[in-house]
Amino acid sequence: MPARKTLAVLLCGVLFGFGLSVSGMVSPEVVLSFLRFQDLGLMLVMGGAVCVTVLAYQLAPRVMTHPVLGDQFSMRPSVLDRDTIVGAAIFGVGWGFCGVCPGPAIAGLGTGNWDLLAPLLGIAVGAYAQGWLKDFGKRSRKPG
Repeated sequence: MPARKTLAVLLCGVLFGFGLSVSGMVSPEVVLSFLRFQDLGLMLVMGGAVCVTVLAYQLAPRVMTHPVLGDQFSMRPSVLDRDTIVGAAIFGVGWGFCGVCPGPAIAGLGTGNWDLLAPLLGIAVGAYAQGWLKDFGKRSRKPG
């Protein structure tokens, strides 16, 4: 990856982590309060993020001839299939149990919340297991 892209990714990651930290999303207690409908402050954070994203996706291709670090704007088709639904359900259950998802968990480590290592380990094991099961399924379906 060229140095410009590496620097851009690093800066965006730092900005994202800072935003998660300032909003309180790195605190499992805050997230769990939101999921129990006791504290809806994170709804404003997520709503603001969705608004900025929608505006950027709609306006950027209209005002820019090409992306800052890319060749062209393009659309990727999305598919809603069984794997997507099952994965989303597993993600949601995990989020509800531990109160963090991967981005905020990593950002939380930056705030010194070392308790987030356990959920991150679970996330890593789950991601590895998903890849292994997918590969296993492909191998077992091959005619042999």
